[in-house]
Amino acid sequence: MQITTIGIDLAKHVFQLHGVGSDGSVILRRRLRRSQMIAFFAQLPPCLVGMEACATAHHWARELSELGHKVKLMPAHYAKAYVKRAKNDAADAEAICEAVTRPTMRFVAVKTKEQQAVLVMHRTRELLVRQRTQVINALRGLLGEFGIAESQGIWHVGRLRAHLEEDTVPEPGRQILVLLVEQFDGLEKRIERVDLEIRAWHRTNQVSKRLAKIPGVGPLIATAIAATVSDASLFRSGREFAAWLGLVPRQKSTGGKQRLGRITRQGDAYIRRLLIIGAQSALQRSKEIKENAWAQGLLCRCPRLKVAVALANKTARIAWALMAKGETYRRAAASA
Repeated sequence: MQITTIGIDLAKHVFQLHGVGSDGSVILRRRLRRSQMIAFFAQLPPCLVGMEACATAHHWARELSELGHKVKLMPAHYAKAYVKRAKNDAADAEAICEAVTRPTMRFVAVKTKEQQAVLVMHRTRELLVRQRTQVINALRGLLGEFGIAESQGIWHVGRLRAHLEEDTVPEPGRQILVLLVEQFDGLEKRIERVDLEIRAWHRTNQVSKRLAKIPGVGPLIATAIAATVSDASLFRSGREFAAWLGLVPRQKSTGGKQRLGRITRQGDAYIRRLLIIGAQSALQRSKEIKENAWAQGLLCRCPRLKVAVALANKTARIAWALMAKGETYRRAAASA
């Protein structure tokens, strides 16, 4: 019988395959090494291939698609529900093969190399920012041992640097703390270099430029969304996109009673964090948001951070509409 569906449990070097025919009978159970993957699928007739959206999944999806196969990626926690009893590579591959055929399964769009390259810049920038924060916290903590206490935040690094120019910290401790300051300066230069690369790509991408016109969305947020969401049509609505980002209330409803809690915080934490930070900035600086009756009404009733999350949810919906419908952002009327 001809194989119609294959589930692949991805790994670093050894891959487990589970294939079934048109009637659901098991035809293939096999382990392949990385070097054998292309040669094996090249001799197979086109079929449906399911994989979890994990490390290297987008690479293999592109490679197998070029061989004529139809590849679908799924979130790993959605495929986990189809695992029977004990967990092993063979059981995972069987569960993936079953899950990819379900009509209600949600899939992940395959990213291009260009999109992954942009996400590499964002992940690198995020790593450098975390390292910069670690250096600042270490510098503050070590200076605190000598009775020096300064406010938190990157804007007060200059004060910490000024203390090292005095005789407050004896040698050789002062020279070691100067090394931390030099490391901070080096991280600042690397972050600026990554920012320049992100802005350069932003100027060449039409979707990113359209997203950047939304209040509270700059080149950093626009490029992150444009590179992460390769196909906005996979989401049926803007609310579904906001729910994917974890910007909707968590439900614990039963018996017809609606119980809503805090936001779910599921999905892409990086984009969600950027949207909330952008919304906080828009609440302070955007003239359009300050004149918006909806936002001002929320500020009168709710804490500012809660309003920022609500505004981030609205921004996500607008971003989905611009990507799914190919439109440009239109500012709301002054009377709105």
